[in-house]
Amino acid sequence: MHMMITLLTNTLLALLLVTIAFWLPQTNTYTEKTSPYECGFDPMGSARLPFSMKFFLVAITFLLFDLEIALLLPLPWASQTNNLQIMLPMALVLTSLLATSLAYEWMQEGLEWSE
Repeated sequence: MHMMITLLTNTLLALLLVTIAFWLPQTNTYTEKTSPYECGFDPMGSARLPFSMKFFLVAITFLLFDLEIALLLPLPWASQTNNLQIMLPMALVLTSLLATSLAYEWMQEGLEWSE
């Protein structure tokens, strides 16, 4: 009986969320949202316009820090291990690498948007 109630509740909740997600965005449309490009570029303009490399640098910086954080994420669960002599130095190395990378980016002004 509990399994049937759980399945019914999950199904109704999923249907409610799908219905809300389907109808809610359609009530608030405007010209920028309905255009095929939301990035701010004119799709009918020239494709030979110079593109700032700062966008790529910010994306690469985000990926690097995101990967380091993904490596740090399992550390709270790993703290319950019996072998602390390996886990703690590795956690310190990963945290130091993240802090050093952030300091380097800051010193090289990689986080500044002005050119």
